[in-house]
Amino acid sequence: MRTSRRAALNRRILITVLIILVLVNAYHLWLGKRYFSAIARAAFHDRQAQFRDHLYSLLDRYAPGCPPLELIDSAGWPRYDAVLELDRENHIDKADEIIQPMQAAHGGFVQATRRLDVPYMILTEGIVSSAGGEYMPTFVVTLRLLRRTGCMLPVELFVKDSTEYESHICEKILPELNARCVVLSEAMGLENSINTDNADGVKIEHYQLKSFAVLFSSFENIIWLDADCIPIHDPTTLLTTDPFKSTGLVTWPDYWASTISPLYFTISRQPEFPTTDRATTEAGVFLVSKKAHSRTLLLAAYYNYYGPSHYYHLLDQGAPGEGDKDTFIQAAAAVGEKFYTVSEKVADLGRRRYEWNDNDIIHVAMLQADPAEDYKLTQQGKWRVEDTSVAPAPRAFFVHANMVKFNPGDKLLDESSNEYDNGRRRMWTAPETSVRRLGYDVERAAWEEVMTVSCTLGAAFEAWKAGDGLCEDVQTHWRAVFQDPDAGGLNFTQY
Repeated sequence: MRTSRRAALNRRILITVLIILVLVNAYHLWLGKRYFSAIARAAFHDRQAQFRDHLYSLLDRYAPGCPPLELIDSAGWPRYDAVLELDRENHIDKADEIIQPMQAAHGGFVQATRRLDVPYMILTEGIVSSAGGEYMPTFVVTLRLLRRTGCMLPVELFVKDSTEYESHICEKILPELNARCVVLSEAMGLENSINTDNADGVKIEHYQLKSFAVLFSSFENIIWLDADCIPIHDPTTLLTTDPFKSTGLVTWPDYWASTISPLYFTISRQPEFPTTDRATTEAGVFLVSKKAHSRTLLLAAYYNYYGPSHYYHLLDQGAPGEGDKDTFIQAAAAVGEKFYTVSEKVADLGRRRYEWNDNDIIHVAMLQADPAEDYKLTQQGKWRVEDTSVAPAPRAFFVHANMVKFNPGDKLLDESSNEYDNGRRRMWTAPETSVRRLGYDVERAAWEEVMTVSCTLGAAFEAWKAGDGLCEDVQTHWRAVFQDPDAGGLNFTQY
């Protein structure tokens, strides 16, 4: 009996000791991780400071060497067609005067950056975005929707300068969602943080911000999300599967055909690609590996640094969305690095103009496909972009709410109202093919987060200082449209 009790006591003591050892080890590992993280981040900032000095020197040294480009006329609005090839036309004025100096500068920069490494913290992955002012509430809604998918990746939100830094949002709200603010002007070491100018007065703003935010982020593998680009599913797996795993750069398509000037191909010393190969890029979301695409990101930064003066016209010639959108893919092509462009066409999402016509849609948002499912189809030689009958469409993965953003302080409530249905309505009800690809009621989920943000953050946003009544207005809309989850009568199942 005594032996039995002694054995039981010894077991309890042993178990207690083991538990204590596990807890002590876990604590020390936690301390070590924090210590290592602090050291790694400090080292990263040191490398970043050295990197940016070298980068600015090369950007200035290899300036295009000619006056800003001017268009003779616009390339228009040609829709992408995977079957009918379009002839490339030049719409840039004074072509003979720009080719030689721009070609020399382009070639010099590409050669010089072979010895320049983009800094990042190894073995890290995360999401990068930018927002400020009126876009900050939209970003917080998108961030909460991201977390609803189960995604726990860290997020770096770049604000242009100190004027866009909102202390309560950046220091209280975002850290609770595993996100942090980065002031781009500080990361770039620019002297004039108010205007984000360099010493020569070149501003980094608008379309230029995306390229430099990615370049100065700390992650090795990056998912870029515009503030209004909503993930429908957890995007974490996209970084560990093809096509990203085999290429390191994945982009999604826009509606439009490529309108790159033939001059660009001469300047960058690469062959023209047929306009049937791929559409222009819709850069609301893309995936990129700094390790695999360091040279791509450097050249994309060059294109964007001189974008407003030279490369935006050269790459788009006044077509819709002229800006940074094609700078990443064309940079990768110019330096010979791999990339994958999602083949499945971007799809409209909105509401019917006339109740009886599911083909005449008032555009509200853009639907982008699952790249993994798209990749599987193209690897099998099934190109739905040429023939939609070869396979069912891939599921939707992102909704870019580009026309009406989920910000009730902007025009969201106006666009969700009409003279029927108690004055309220859904925005995403057509076409049926797009709605079914969503997989679940994404709009309802978005409005639920809009209601949470409106009613808990209140006047926390600078853009909402005069936003009294937003919570009540959003709640009124919710009760009229979404209180009954079956009231819409929509089918969110594709198969």
